[in-house]
Amino acid sequence: MYENSRPSAVPPLTALELAIAAALLCAISGVPALLTRMPLFLGRRIACAFISLGALAGLAASCSILLFDGGIETVEMAWRLPVGEMLVRLDHLSAFFLIPVLVVGVCVSLYTCGYCSTTPDNRGESLLTFYLGMVIAAMILQLLAASGITMLIFWETMALTVYLAMCLEHGRSEVREAGLQYLVASHITTLLVIVLFAQISQYGGHSFPAGGSLAPDTPAAAAIFLTALVAFGIKAGIMPLHTWLPTAHANAPSHISAVMSGILLKMGIYGLLRTISFFSPPPLWWGILLLCLGIISAVAGVLFAIGQHDIKRLLAYHSIENIGIIVMGIGVALTGLATGNSILFVLGMAGALLHVLNHALFKSLLFLGAGAVIHITGTRDIDRMGGLSRALPMTSLAFLTGAVAICGLPPLNGFVSELLIYLGIFKGFGGASGTAAAFLGMAAPLLALTGGLALACFVKVYGCVFLGEPRSPLPEAHESGAMNCAMGILGGLCILIGVLPFAAIRIVEPVLASIYPVHGVVLPAIMASAHLYGLSIAAAALILLILLLAAWYLSRLKRRTSGTTGTWDCGYAAPAASMQYTASSFAEMLVGIFGGILRSERHQPEIKGLFPGQSSFRSHVPEVVLEKGILPLFAAVDRRLATIRRLQNGQLNHYILYIFVALIILLALSDFL
Repeated sequence: MYENSRPSAVPPLTALELAIAAALLCAISGVPALLTRMPLFLGRRIACAFISLGALAGLAASCSILLFDGGIETVEMAWRLPVGEMLVRLDHLSAFFLIPVLVVGVCVSLYTCGYCSTTPDNRGESLLTFYLGMVIAAMILQLLAASGITMLIFWETMALTVYLAMCLEHGRSEVREAGLQYLVASHITTLLVIVLFAQISQYGGHSFPAGGSLAPDTPAAAAIFLTALVAFGIKAGIMPLHTWLPTAHANAPSHISAVMSGILLKMGIYGLLRTISFFSPPPLWWGILLLCLGIISAVAGVLFAIGQHDIKRLLAYHSIENIGIIVMGIGVALTGLATGNSILFVLGMAGALLHVLNHALFKSLLFLGAGAVIHITGTRDIDRMGGLSRALPMTSLAFLTGAVAICGLPPLNGFVSELLIYLGIFKGFGGASGTAAAFLGMAAPLLALTGGLALACFVKVYGCVFLGEPRSPLPEAHESGAMNCAMGILGGLCILIGVLPFAAIRIVEPVLASIYPVHGVVLPAIMASAHLYGLSIAAAALILLILLLAAWYLSRLKRRTSGTTGTWDCGYAAPAASMQYTASSFAEMLVGIFGGILRSERHQPEIKGLFPGQSSFRSHVPEVVLEKGILPLFAAVDRRLATIRRLQNGQLNHYILYIFVALIILLALSDFL
């Protein structure tokens, strides 16, 4: 049934119906690829066509809600479950999060049309095509959920299909280990989500409460907030709840890694924002806690990224960094709500939401570029790459675009969203006092530190992967048109948002009232505070200047005769590619400075005699929280429980005795209960 209806002779499809149609098209997109007589290349193209049609329908639904003030509807399914009703709804918050899901979904689907096989059999590739469509469909339906049971069903569907997709190459032990870590984290998240919705149902039903309808200053509200923070923080990868993320992203197929980093992590951010939206202005400690967690995730995430040699593991830690930036923006916004500073709320939340979209674009672009590089080199080890810009010119350009965007440099989209968060921090610090001012004042320099470290990290990555000489022999390189097209779309959107930020803000502004209805806050407040029109002019001028300089340089090269000569060899008679800077040597100083956090492990060669033999040096930055904290804790608990495990000896007569003793104890205690 519909809460509101618009009578018409021939009623058009509503926004909600378009969104449901998008989910159904994505869900069936991979079915043709499963047909045994269907060629794999044709099945992939059919899947891409279905997902593209679904994306058009879903984007039309989102635009109807965000740009044209379409009606918000709630649909109750014809069948109910004992634990609640099946409800779906498309409002401003879910409409906004639909955009990155659909855009990234289309680009990844297009990328798979040219992406070479990750498994030796077509059966595995067919399954991967099917799982991709199911993952996107589950995310769409999860965003449409308007009750706890509905969200839980599609939350689990999403978790299961992602697990199946990432573990396609389950013959490798590292893939099985990554899948196990992801599965454990998903089960913990699901249990906490069940607890969360059980707590929320005490306020009067299984459907989601109206925005701003719950009081935040009660113990029950604090319990709901903390449960949501842990549950959705695990899914989003907020540090220190991130332990599943680096290994899972590194070992999944590259385009599945793009889906996981680009949009799966955002489902955790969506769940957190949805929960926060149920409450009226929260207490100050909510915002301070999120601000601190965001700072920890951003700074620690980029530090661990600098020490990585695995290109996909490095990108995974940058996902933690950018999730931290998003959480910082949310913390700034909630601090503004708690202190009554509406412009602080607008700038912080607008920056966080825009960074959700921006990160989905440039991180998916980087993972797709990494996939092309790994296919050519056959390795994820940065120290074995080099000189790929000549073999993969379009991939090199796309990766460079994503690298500039993720570092928050103008004129690309990452700069715009981080600028909004900066402005929110500065304006909040100027108008706040006491605790709020102290934490806001701490956030700005640490956010700047994050940006500087990210720049150093991607100078390392791009230089070691695409510049210099190849460190190992490369097979014949080629670039696929479908892969280049997918990366081109994502790179173009990164540039477009950087040049036209006011257009992106247009879809962000309606979401603010959905998260919390602050009356009187309108788009001109953001435009006037951030000077986005001036920023747009500056970005366009900078891009024009870059193009003119590039054209001038190319014209000079064409007019001059070129020759071949040796480069400066620093006095070496026979320089080799192995003498180049590696990722390890480039990052050595920074890893050493932050050694107390990173706990780097160095395996030094043993040099003996005047003429030592061949030796090697290795360094490794472990996953400190997992390897130095959680695993040793579990091992200690396991040792302590070893004595108790002796009771489980497999002898039936002992088990009968245990039951008999338990019954006697219960009967003895029955008088006291």
